[in-house]
Amino acid sequence: MQLILQYDGAHFAGWQRQPNERTVQGVLEEAMERLCGAHIGVLGAGRTDAGVHALGQAAGVRVPERWTPALLRRAMNAILPKDVRVSDAHEMVAEFHARYDAASRSYRYLVGTDENAESPFRVGRELAWRKPIDDGLLQESAAMIVGDRSFRAFAVKGTAPESDNHRCIVHSAAWVKRTGGIAFAITANRFLHHMVRFLVGTMLDVASGRRDIGVISRLLESEDNHEVSPPAPPHGLYLERVEYPRELYLVTA
Repeated sequence: MQLILQYDGAHFAGWQRQPNERTVQGVLEEAMERLCGAHIGVLGAGRTDAGVHALGQAAGVRVPERWTPALLRRAMNAILPKDVRVSDAHEMVAEFHARYDAASRSYRYLVGTDENAESPFRVGRELAWRKPIDDGLLQESAAMIVGDRSFRAFAVKGTAPESDNHRCIVHSAAWVKRTGGIAFAITANRFLHHMVRFLVGTMLDVASGRRDIGVISRLLESEDNHEVSPPAPPHGLYLERVEYPRELYLVTA
C-alpha cells in the first residue's frame, strides 16, 4: 500500500529512523505497530533532512488484508501526532517499492521577499531574503540545470558511493512568483543529499550579485563541491509529490 504523507519537519530529526531521535519514519512505525500489533516497516520514497517539510511524501507499507486504504488512513490519522498526517492511501501491486519505483520527485523551496517575510508565522516555513534579486539571473540559472547532468558539486561529499556517477535527470526547474515572494520548483528522477538546498543557495548568490552566473556552469562540470555556495536552510524546502507509473496502482471497482 502507498501512503501519501504531509508533515511539518520543524520538530523531526529528518525522515530516517534514528535511535534516541524523533523522526518521521519512527513516528509512523510506532503508529503502525499500535494498529497492527507487530512491527511494520514504513519505506519512504526519499529521506528528507531535519527541518524539511512534506506536502506529498510517499511511503510503502505491507499490512494485513483487513486494512483498506481508507480504513488505514483514518486509523493512522486518529493516533498520529498533529505534525504528521496521512492525506491519502492507495492499493499497489505486490512488488511496489516506494523508493526504487518512483518515476519522479518534485520539490519546492519558498523564499519570502516582502517586508513581512520575517513574520513569526512565516519564518519557520520560508527563507526571508531581503537583498535585491535579479529575476533574469534566477531564471537563467534554473534553465542551466535542466537535463541529464552530474550534480556532484551540488551534493554533500561522501553521501553517495564513489561508484555513483551523481547524475540526475532534471525534468523541469524554474523560479515562480507567489504571494509574498518567490519559489523554486524542481522535478527530477532523483536528488542527491542537500542538492536542492545547494542549488537554491548558489542561485540566490548569483541573483543578488554576490557571484557570477558562470559559477553554475563550472559547478556542473566540477568533480567536487569546493566552489558551491552554502546550502539554503532546510525550513524553506518542501517535498511536494512523488510520481509512479500508473500500472503500479491497483484499481478496484
